Amino acid sequence: MKNFKNSGIEWLGEIPEHWEVVKCKNFFILQNKIIGDLWSKTRLLSLTLNGIVERNINNPEGKFPSDFSTYQVVDKNDLIFCLFDVEETPRTVGLSKINGMITNAYTIFKIKEQEERFLTYFFINLDNGKKLKFLYRGLRKTISKEDLLNLKIPLPPLKEQEQIANFLDEKCEKIQNFIEKKEKLLSLLQEQKQALINETITKGLDKNVKLKNSGIEWLGEIPEHWEVRKLKMLFSFGNGLNITKADFISFGIPCISYGEIHSKYPCHLDLSVHKLPFVSETYLNDKPQSLLSKGDFVFADTSEDIEGSGNFTCIQSNIPLFAGYHTIILRSKTQIYSLSFSFLFDSIFVRNQIREKVWGVKVFSIIKSILKEVQCFIPPLKEQEQIANFLDEKCEKIDSLITKIKKQIELIKEYKTTLINEAICGRMNLNKG
Repeated sequence: MKNFKNSGIEWLGEIPEHWEVVKCKNFFILQNKIIGDLWSKTRLLSLTLNGIVERNINNPEGKFPSDFSTYQVVDKNDLIFCLFDVEETPRTVGLSKINGMITNAYTIFKIKEQEERFLTYFFINLDNGKKLKFLYRGLRKTISKEDLLNLKIPLPPLKEQEQIANFLDEKCEKIQNFIEKKEKLLSLLQEQKQALINETITKGLDKNVKLKNSGIEWLGEIPEHWEVRKLKMLFSFGNGLNITKADFISFGIPCISYGEIHSKYPCHLDLSVHKLPFVSETYLNDKPQSLLSKGDFVFADTSEDIEGSGNFTCIQSNIPLFAGYHTIILRSKTQIYSLSFSFLFDSIFVRNQIREKVWGVKVFSIIKSILKEVQCFIPPLKEQEQIANFLDEKCEKIDSLITKIKKQIELIKEYKTTLINEAICGRMNLNKG
């Protein structure tokens, strides 16, 4: 049974009695090696959620810089910190397992007479809970090098540091293997769902139906009685409100903007279930054309990646609702079954047409003229309903499995965070695991 003492550090609490409390400057050595021409062929590193990784030089964002004066040397077992935008950055610390170079926006420390892995886990633990808020400075929530060097942290004897690090290495590796297996299963389920949508939305449910050439080279055949139309023949197009986040208020009319389409409510939006920010009721008089109705579609007009190009939501309730900033509204000009078109818009067939036309580098723009030229195949209304109901039932089962697996991943990540915290603060009997 361990005896504990007060660490004297408010955010930490008690630590094992035999641990010391030491300032980081006693074992951190600040590095500042600027890269010269001889380093032009070294490895280019980056700090990610998975720690320090080598960047892919075949990716445009991973290519070597033309100006090496803005980069610094990284040696194996250097501890690398991001000390700016600390609150918003998902991970701000990593241990380099290889030699390389990294932008001088980061801060590099060599570690003297301590176990590098233990200190890495310790600062990951601080990062998980954003426990260093008392050190933040300025609007960018920056931690100064001096404040970090003067930070007091608890240190067990070196042998115990190694024991804790070995324990966490073993446990975290098992957890990561579990997560990777679950993420692979997630990917397979999502592929299965997409394949089901693509097959059903292009061929229908009747396996014996006569087919005809769609007239679209890369699509092939579709049921003989289906029509092929461009979206401009089926929908009218409008814009969302020209507003910013500053226009949101506590009460008023709900408003769906591109951010919610990308991250929260893709494909379907039901205000009886989903929550949105509000805008002033004055927009009812000023911008009535941006007010949405049940069955309307709202596309995000920008995306940070090509995969998100074509993301949309379909309005499922009659509650008054505005389309917000960076959105395009599609209203049907003829009778359609909206759920069927939700599956159609989510198919590779439609998304690939959009992805081929979008333009941009870091932000991809989806303009009305792109959407207007998208070709769709239109079954009779009754068949649209049958297809939609079939896909809704099948996809709901797949989505249920996906939700369950995501929850498992979330829970194991929470367990990992707790495990690191308990071990790194000396509150765990490592012999019992």
